[in-house]
Amino acid sequence: MSTAGRADRVRSRMAAAGHEALLVSDLTNVRWITGFTGSNGWVVIDHEGLTLVTDGRYGVQAAQQLAAAGVVGEVLVGATTTDTQAHLAALCGRHDRVGFEAEHVSFAQHARWAAAFDTELSSAGGIVEAERRVKDADEIDAMARACRIADQALAEVAPRLGEGLTEAQVRNLLEVRMRELGATGPSYETIVASGPVNGALPHHRPTDRVITAGDLVIIDVGALVDGYHSDMTRTFVTGEPTAQQQELYEVVLAAQRAGVAAVAAGVSVKQLDGVCRGIITEAGFGDWFTHGTGHGVGLLIHEDPFVNRAGDAILQVGDVVTVEPGVYHGGFGGIRVEDLVVVTSEGCRVLTASPKDSLCPPSPPTI
Repeated sequence: MSTAGRADRVRSRMAAAGHEALLVSDLTNVRWITGFTGSNGWVVIDHEGLTLVTDGRYGVQAAQQLAAAGVVGEVLVGATTTDTQAHLAALCGRHDRVGFEAEHVSFAQHARWAAAFDTELSSAGGIVEAERRVKDADEIDAMARACRIADQALAEVAPRLGEGLTEAQVRNLLEVRMRELGATGPSYETIVASGPVNGALPHHRPTDRVITAGDLVIIDVGALVDGYHSDMTRTFVTGEPTAQQQELYEVVLAAQRAGVAAVAAGVSVKQLDGVCRGIITEAGFGDWFTHGTGHGVGLLIHEDPFVNRAGDAILQVGDVVTVEPGVYHGGFGGIRVEDLVVVTSEGCRVLTASPKDSLCPPSPPTI
């Protein structure tokens, strides 16, 4: 995936904030700018160029990945921690004022840099994230491929919910199948939450509980492709749904569909949350909706913009967000429906395609 041009976008924000250079230490931001995927690296961007500093494990890899991503820049390798810090000190020392990512730097790290660097270090948090938020065509394509993999895995595994499998076994089947279909791995530990107790926990971790007749089963599943995530939730019932299960499912599904329909550039995250929350509250279950309506997705599974009652972000073209209202109550269980959508000039494009019309698990796919 090409990352060429991203450093120039960062430079524009950097200059507007009054920074002569930017020291990027967050590895997700390093990857977004350069394509480098190693576990140790810093990027210094100034108006002359870009330099990636890493250690001896990654010198060759860094050069190869920068070239593959179309990034013009220098790679400096330090044999020791002292060497890498010396490289950073030399690069930053060329400037009177260098921005650093305050949200990602510990107090101890800042103290070491302040002692070693002959420059003023100033907080420059959020500069890269602001540019990273809006996804380009390659990023959206990677997430769309991840969605297709998760859709296919769920289509194959969900029909088996009535076979006496445990939550953990369902998780394992989904995660293995996603790898077989081409994913690097799951986006996160797949959530399989069943029954009146486990299903009431929005981020329940799968256990050896056997899924039994009459259970509501929340499955939250995503795939990882080229570093980019997908995110989707479907809820099923094993057997015939009760009247309450059916009623609550229809309420959540109506809220989720209304939320997807409301996604558009210029809509605030607070407004979007209100669309979903209003329908659930009007039905009398507002207290059962205990989390935000959604969040951004990209190189991280949770990133800006966050869709909730307290947010002040405005959706813009290129945002990729989830719409995932849900209800949870001990003794009942839980229901959540989630799609991943990309904001377009016409509204939004839904990237996830698994059926959601019914609580019944799908039939096995035909070959």
